[in-house]
Amino acid sequence: MNVLVTGANGFVGRRLVSALLDGGYEVTALVRDADRYDEPSGVRVVEGDLLEPGSFDQALDVDAAYYLVHSMQSGSDFEERDRLAARTFADAASEAGIERVVYLGGLGSGRDRLSKHLRSRREVEQILGEGDYELTTLRAAIVVGEGSASFEMIEQLAKRLPVMVTPQWVQTECQPIAIDDVVAYLVGVLDVPETAGETYEIGGPEVLTYGELLERTGAQLGQSTRIVAVPVLTPRLSAYWVDLVTDVPRSVARPLIEGLKNPVVVEDTRIRDLIPIELTPFDVAVERALGTDRLDPTQSTSAEPTRAD
Repeated sequence: MNVLVTGANGFVGRRLVSALLDGGYEVTALVRDADRYDEPSGVRVVEGDLLEPGSFDQALDVDAAYYLVHSMQSGSDFEERDRLAARTFADAASEAGIERVVYLGGLGSGRDRLSKHLRSRREVEQILGEGDYELTTLRAAIVVGEGSASFEMIEQLAKRLPVMVTPQWVQTECQPIAIDDVVAYLVGVLDVPETAGETYEIGGPEVLTYGELLERTGAQLGQSTRIVAVPVLTPRLSAYWVDLVTDVPRSVARPLIEGLKNPVVVEDTRIRDLIPIELTPFDVAVERALGTDRLDPTQSTSAEPTRAD
């Protein structure tokens, strides 16, 4: 099977490309700038931009495609850019006759008032679902791995602030998942025909509060993290606070912080029967992210916003 990976130069995309090659797939990587992409041997590289219709048509002669791009780093208009990129891709993939598309979206119950970030992820899912192909959606919470913006925020806070005055979102529950498990699910759905046209929720083996994430990540870093929750720290003030003490850009931190008010816990476990992988414990995932699994720091660690890399 010939498979296209958009977002191929990003945190998830680079790992997915390697896993697909190991699985015997023919892989096409869609990137905005081929000079910035150090592709593995055997990958066909195509330059293109999902914001420019027609620029990536030559990459669409495939059987299946992964949609992994997002726009948070582009600033406050990320929702509109996500919307445009998804429509452009859905139209082009439909016209090209692609049979399957796999999308990695975000967890979050429709019963909740979703943050802008999670609402945009859900809107992209809806737009992709309007295409003339079978869409498989995997919804995940925090993905633990080196290069994940959400995990890097957790890591840097735990490392730099032994005592944290935080808003009430530290008591919100989430279900983090290791990057290796995300990739295993992404590859696995191609081998299970009944996943076509379905939506699944994926998560690790533990449900934790964000406070517990901070404390247990701090323990891996040799820090004893103390958290004091206060009710008056708004998402906007939290984003400024994160901007002061971490390297995560405010344009990324604020949507992520706003999303922390929403519980992101797996409620539908059907995929575990279809793709029975051994889920990675949170502490093991953190150890890998902080230690021997770190990538070459000269490589890119995130996909460019709404771009094909």
